[in-house]
Amino acid sequence: MVVSALVLSLILKTFFIQSFWIPSSSMEDTLQEGDRILVTKWRPGPLELRRGDVVVFKDPGNWLNGVVQPEPTGLAKISNDVLTFTGLLPEDSGEHLVKRVVGLPGDTVVCCDADGYLTVNDQRVVEPYLKPGVEPSTTEFSILVPDGYLWVMGDNRPNSADSRAHTGEPGGGTIPLDNVVGTAFVTVWPLESWRGLGNPFGDQSEDN
Repeated sequence: MVVSALVLSLILKTFFIQSFWIPSSSMEDTLQEGDRILVTKWRPGPLELRRGDVVVFKDPGNWLNGVVQPEPTGLAKISNDVLTFTGLLPEDSGEHLVKRVVGLPGDTVVCCDADGYLTVNDQRVVEPYLKPGVEPSTTEFSILVPDGYLWVMGDNRPNSADSRAHTGEPGGGTIPLDNVVGTAFVTVWPLESWRGLGNPFGDQSEDN
């Protein structure tokens, strides 16, 4: 039974899902610090990434800048140990970040227009996921996303060191598609926060 469970977890982790903790407030109010999410490895993969998807990705360089996540305690530590043992939580989970895809390869992302909205390919984007009361960005930028890269931002823009904070680095703040582990699709902990994390733009997010 133990061997079967380990084989099943290996299959799940390799082809289907993986678990991550949310370490900061950068994605509020969509995700709260301490939330546990599951990501699907089918996007990117058999399915294409879309604007509006929440993705987990490996630190592309110095985004974490040596920040060490605090060690969990109590039930959280037990959960981490079990998930790490089975492979559903990667041993290097502290080296990952969670942000929202704002620009796909080939997109031109600009902030902000005359009315304070972010635009993608000259089309205004209304962002329902933003933390209430925050602006799309207080930092102006204009970026052409290279092939094979993404422009990502947190939902709590004033408290998110996202692509905007790394424009002076190689890639201009974009992240390699190859660094993306998967797309978050559900919050599973705490139980009262259990809910799906769908794309607010639906299937039209690739075209708009």
